[in-house]
Amino acid sequence: MEELTPKEARFVSEYLVDLNATKAAERAGYKKHTARQAGSRLLSDVNIQAAIEAAKLERSERTQIDADWVLTRLANEADADMADLYDDNGDLLPVEEWPLIWRQGLVAGVEIEALYEGEGEDRIQVGHVKKLKLVDRTRRLELIGKHIRVNAFQEVVEHKGLNALADRLERAQKRLDGEGN
Repeated sequence: MEELTPKEARFVSEYLVDLNATKAAERAGYKKHTARQAGSRLLSDVNIQAAIEAAKLERSERTQIDADWVLTRLANEADADMADLYDDNGDLLPVEEWPLIWRQGLVAGVEIEALYEGEGEDRIQVGHVKKLKLVDRTRRLELIGKHIRVNAFQEVVEHKGLNALADRLERAQKRLDGEGN
């Protein structure tokens, strides 16, 4: 493997920030108006590809985050039980009493609305409504399915015989064109 130039090495480290080749090229010092082409060219270079993979591997070892960690986390999030957020009376527990998996990103937000009766000085709070906004847990199942190659989540569908059909249609069009002469 050839050694990278300082600018190419900077591109590799910047690419790992957000996996956006254009932005990485800009941050690495390539001109803004040519950054898209530069990013594409750099990503196609085998030496840069190897440097990116090596840097990802090093980062994975350093952070202890790998495919097993991601899959375990996704599985834990998919299995998390909403009942764990409520007490025996059906009231929402204080956030600090939620299981860790819920506090680490399964709840996107909590909205608390006070309910009142009466008007003016006679107005008194009679209760409140707590609404939880949850993240898309179905997306986690899709990610798990893709990771373990569940065919239900394939994004690309193969069609066999399309090339032969295209050839037949092309020959038929040539015959029609020949008849029109």
